[in-house]
Amino acid sequence: RRLTTTSPPPLHPDPDAPTPEPSPVRTPPDEQFAAWVTRLRPGFTASDLAAAISAEPDPDLALALFRWAALRPGFRHAPESYLAALRAASSGRRPAAAEALVHDVFAGACAPDLRLFNACLRFCCDRRSLFPLAFDMFNKMRAMPAAAGCRPDVETYTLLLTAVVRRVRRPPASMVYLHAVRSLSRQMKASGVVPDTFLLNLIIKAYARCVEVDDALKVFREMPLYGCEPNEFTYGYIVKAMFQKGWTDKGMVYFAEMREKGFVPSGGVYMIAVSALALEWRFEESRRVLLDMLDCKRKPDMITYRTLLEEMCRAGQTEQAFEVLEELKGRKRGPLDQRMYSELLDGLHWISQPHKDSRTVHDRGSDD
Repeated sequence: RRLTTTSPPPLHPDPDAPTPEPSPVRTPPDEQFAAWVTRLRPGFTASDLAAAISAEPDPDLALALFRWAALRPGFRHAPESYLAALRAASSGRRPAAAEALVHDVFAGACAPDLRLFNACLRFCCDRRSLFPLAFDMFNKMRAMPAAAGCRPDVETYTLLLTAVVRRVRRPPASMVYLHAVRSLSRQMKASGVVPDTFLLNLIIKAYARCVEVDDALKVFREMPLYGCEPNEFTYGYIVKAMFQKGWTDKGMVYFAEMREKGFVPSGGVYMIAVSALALEWRFEESRRVLLDMLDCKRKPDMITYRTLLEEMCRAGQTEQAFEVLEELKGRKRGPLDQRMYSELLDGLHWISQPHKDSRTVHDRGSDD
């Protein structure tokens, strides 16, 4: 026999029981929607709807207004209302709704507009699955007549190149994306778009990551033709690529030019310069670059310190390596901490001592 202690609820609640106070809750969406509908006067325009969508912080309600307006007799969405809805969906983390809006714009649901197309491109470039759609949108913009005013501009090329360069890592896999960079650069020049410094830096960055130094230098020399001046990022990309390619002398020329103009390299540029000079046993130059790095409040990593000090020991400059280590420890700006100093000191003691070859004669000989 099954027993239970649960009793059924009373059919008639006690009228004398105290009624719980209602907790403060958010206004129901239906009431908010009705309030917005009453604010939109009869015969409202697309500008009025765009203002209402932009003023609504709730993305679901903003998109509901957009859909409700499309069902109104005689109303047709304009680019500004699509742009407001796309911004609401993107900022409100409604990717499915934003993607549907992008497909509607691509299908021609409203009149072409450059700002709207660029907003669609920005949304597509931020998502890997929509990356092909971004180039479809770009090709559609290129095919439009010049009178429509929707040809790709600087912002269009910047969005596409930023998305492509983000995928450029190291050769040879990155050569596929480098072909896209070259193609976009040619189309930009052919269409007469005047790039800015940021856009040219993206192209230089793509070439530098693939160690295509000649192409990067070509873009670097073309910058004055567009009225652009190189900045610290421009020099940093080129200098780093030169050191990676083994052009240490040319890299130091551009590094010195960079410092003469007052630009401060990044930590990565400093560290690769110190290591490249140390590997070629140009220790005094490497030491000067390292001290300049510390003066500029850039912090080297352990590999950079070890490369310089250990290469000095291998070159027979063991005493100088210990002197450099003590100099680095005693600096007022950017001194070594105790843990890093101890590790470097132990490494120098180990590498400066003679080590017997533990392999046997048979191991050092042939493979027989």
